[in-house]
Amino acid sequence: VGGKGNGLTSMKNMEKELLCPVCQEMYKQPLVLPCTHNVCQACAREVLGQQGYVGHGGDPSSEPTSPASTPSTRSPRLSRRTLPKPDRLDRLLKSGFGTYPGRKRGALHPQVIMFPCPACQGDVELGERGLAGLFRNLTLERVVERYRQSVSVGGAILCQLCKPPPLEATKGCTECRATFCNECFKLFHPWGTQKAQHEPTLPTLSFRPKGLMCPDHKEEVTHYCKTCQRLVCQLCRVRRTHSGHKITPVLSAYQALKDKLTKSLTYILGNQDTVQTQICELEETVRHTEVSGQQAKEEVSQLVRGLGAVLEEKRASLLQAIEECQQERLARLSAQIQEHRSLLDGSGLVGYAQEVLKETDQPCFVQAAKQLHNRITRATEALQMFRPAASSSFRHCQLDVGREMKLLTELNFLRVPEAPVIDTQRTFAYDQIFLCWRLPPHSPPAWHYTIEFRRTDVPAQPGPTRWQRREEVRGTSALLENPDTGSVYVLRVRGCNKAGYGEYSEDVHLHTPPAPVLHFFLDGRWGTSRERLAISKDQRAVRSVPGLPLLLAAERLLTGCHLSVDVVLGDVAVTQGRSYWACAVDPASYLVKVGVGLESKLQESFQGAPDVISPRYDPDSGHDSGAEDATVEALPPFAFLTIGMGKILLGSGANSNAGLTGRDGPAASCTVPLPPRLGICLDYERGRVSFLDAVSFRGLLECPLDCSGPVCPAFCFIGGGAVQLQEPVGTKPERKVTIGGFAKLD
Repeated sequence: VGGKGNGLTSMKNMEKELLCPVCQEMYKQPLVLPCTHNVCQACAREVLGQQGYVGHGGDPSSEPTSPASTPSTRSPRLSRRTLPKPDRLDRLLKSGFGTYPGRKRGALHPQVIMFPCPACQGDVELGERGLAGLFRNLTLERVVERYRQSVSVGGAILCQLCKPPPLEATKGCTECRATFCNECFKLFHPWGTQKAQHEPTLPTLSFRPKGLMCPDHKEEVTHYCKTCQRLVCQLCRVRRTHSGHKITPVLSAYQALKDKLTKSLTYILGNQDTVQTQICELEETVRHTEVSGQQAKEEVSQLVRGLGAVLEEKRASLLQAIEECQQERLARLSAQIQEHRSLLDGSGLVGYAQEVLKETDQPCFVQAAKQLHNRITRATEALQMFRPAASSSFRHCQLDVGREMKLLTELNFLRVPEAPVIDTQRTFAYDQIFLCWRLPPHSPPAWHYTIEFRRTDVPAQPGPTRWQRREEVRGTSALLENPDTGSVYVLRVRGCNKAGYGEYSEDVHLHTPPAPVLHFFLDGRWGTSRERLAISKDQRAVRSVPGLPLLLAAERLLTGCHLSVDVVLGDVAVTQGRSYWACAVDPASYLVKVGVGLESKLQESFQGAPDVISPRYDPDSGHDSGAEDATVEALPPFAFLTIGMGKILLGSGANSNAGLTGRDGPAASCTVPLPPRLGICLDYERGRVSFLDAVSFRGLLECPLDCSGPVCPAFCFIGGGAVQLQEPVGTKPERKVTIGGFAKLD
């Protein structure tokens, strides 16, 4: 009983899955669109009619569906179709199948019908035949029928052949496509006729064919084309449109799809707790969305009211200024009017002057007329040079609100910053990691940034990837202090403003040096010629200027000459551990040697003027060829990498870890392009020196070295050249971010 009750409840809860997206009623003869959605056949016809397609809404089953189609009006030939004969099938194959209903013979550009799917809101192509080329979803029809029976939708089904009033139907006939009461069924299926062999079914309002028929050939489908994802019949299988396609029997497709659907449904049913938890989370999100939306509305309303208050206050002040200016002008114009009215005959000043002129006492006249004459003179001048005391125009009170209107028109919600773009040309790792980025041109501004990074060369821990984070980084660059040596870091940045956090930038991978960075300056106190070597003030760059001696030597090159090697050393010597430093060599340098050596041997070897033309001179060996004969197995006191004219010379006497040696021994001398920066890694305990590409940390050369005493960096110049030491990142005035103090983020 419990199982039946659960089944009934399940049937009642799935009603929304059985509603047509067009009419919002239960499906009636649903068709399967190419996008796998369903729609009622009548609704599909109506939609195509609204789109202007006429004559493409045929019944896919090619059978009458009107209830008026009674058994007496139907021909038995419409209910069954015989298979084509072999000779006819052969003719079809040889002729390319000729034409088919819905297409005119010889049509070069057949009409392609597009159907607007109401479910996915997209246009799907129905082909040339329109709805006639679609399959009916008989499974969905059966589900709808079972649902109707479970919930008793639509009441009793009436007999379609009874005279009014019709009786309740008790039987149905798929062949006749009608419902009957007992009497009508016996009447229209008399004994001894072919109709008597019709099998009665339960009464229904939707009659379906016994099997799924091919809409093109009206044959039963027997195969499934995986390439087209469509059911096909025997004729479809041999058509050229399916040539080379993967076609399997319907049974195989049925079993495979049923297994997948069963597996997926089992997984969903087995994770009902997870589904319920996610539903609760979504409901909580809905509540938060409602609250947040209301808060956002209130904030926007408050801000707009604030703008309105500011505008109202500004309006009042501007109107007050106009009112004051208007009153001042009116007062001045009123005074001018009164003054002119006094000049009228018989009134004011004119009348008073006329009376004064009647005075005959001369002293009294002079006394009274003197002041009157001044007033009359001013009135006369005002009359002759008439001009209103104030202008009637208020053009100076006009407002230019174009900029403000533009700002108000562009007033919109603040967007989060776009993903920053990391500047790979300025971002690098040395003693510290220097990270630089910028926002895209049209990105909203960011108040601060969040930097996240992690090491990629450590074993992955179970669970989500753990990042280290630094919050509220101001500016567009930062220093990451105390990175681990010989590691690979991946970094990313995102901006934040009042609207929230933006998207992360693309990840950038940085290699840290293989050993701690050695900080030193160039020492110009010994072994250098001030005429040829120029050391910068910060003692981090040196340039060699060959001058006249080299030019004179070039003329005597065939007869032999002595060219001095200009040497500059670092002011720090290494006596233990591992050290790393980097430098940049000018590609236009004639000949530069970068390396390390014993401090005592360097001073002995380069304080003189060696003959660089002699074939016995080889700075890389640390001694001359005679010494090599005496002590073959002795480690060289120094090791150099030779650079000239933008190339690196890799000699045959050194071991290379960059794939430059063969199986049987060292390869012959070769050259490789000069990278932007060179790295030197000294392992004092092992007595090894490695030369690296400081950008990619690709190994170039590895040499042995005598580390029996202090070892210091050395740079040799023959001819013109320049070397720039890599500046420590810590000297840049950027924001520092200590890696050890970062908080971990899941």
